[in-house]
Amino acid sequence: MDLAYRLEGVRHCYGNKTVLCIDEQAIELNRIVGIVGHNGSGKSTLLRLLALLEHPTRGKVHYFAESKEPMFEVALLPQEPYLLRRSVFSNVSYGLEIRGCGKNEIRQRVYDALSWVGLDPEGFACRRWYALSGGEAQRVALAARLVLRPRVLLLDEPTTSVDAESGRKIREAILKARNEWGTTVIVSSHDRQWLFDVCDTIIHLFRGRVVGSGVENIVFGPWRKLEGDLWIKIFPDGQKFLCPGVPGCDAVGLIDPSDMHMFPEATGSKYKRRACCIHG
Repeated sequence: MDLAYRLEGVRHCYGNKTVLCIDEQAIELNRIVGIVGHNGSGKSTLLRLLALLEHPTRGKVHYFAESKEPMFEVALLPQEPYLLRRSVFSNVSYGLEIRGCGKNEIRQRVYDALSWVGLDPEGFACRRWYALSGGEAQRVALAARLVLRPRVLLLDEPTTSVDAESGRKIREAILKARNEWGTTVIVSSHDRQWLFDVCDTIIHLFRGRVVGSGVENIVFGPWRKLEGDLWIKIFPDGQKFLCPGVPGCDAVGLIDPSDMHMFPEATGSKYKRRACCIHG
């Protein structure tokens, strides 16, 4: 198994607060890996460590670089990307100019990158930064990373506040980067459906710790105890999880999709909305 990263005994603190605590975690090369967790679970901090922008307070983040300049192999798209006060073309071409690429190569790669994110190069290359919608600005920022053809692409909440079409184009661009260049993509998102559609595997973070890794669904508390050994978790949309043997109201559960069975609402049922019965 070829690895892009291996984390060993990582502890990261801001002041006296420990925000990340990962004993061991490997990330395979050429995979699309999702990171999920509540706000404050350490997702953005983990991405910054993987981007080599910060060193952990303790422990090691091993990045298996192919060159002597690993920083040039890794690209991070933060949750609120910054665009230069220039044209779309200048924003996307900036990294290539720093690397000393020729004008013809820059033009071709910029136009290719805009096409990958679903923006017509002829219509968008000369557009100014202030004339972009939120979804368009996010796609331009992604194109500015894709144009570099990074070995590792790190994305922090790339679909936040974008429309469905932009979310679909971002997904297509991520898959293209992995399939055409072998790019390892690591992406955090609160949009779990989008994440599960694009990722090979998922890392689940809870209060800075990895509580699971795989395609399982993670279910946070609070849980409410019913009769006998049965507990219930009620979601904001009214859906319910029923589960036996929950250890406490604040328990965190990892559930394989094959262990869940959906039941439609039944006339006269005690539970008036859909329920999912989890067999542990």
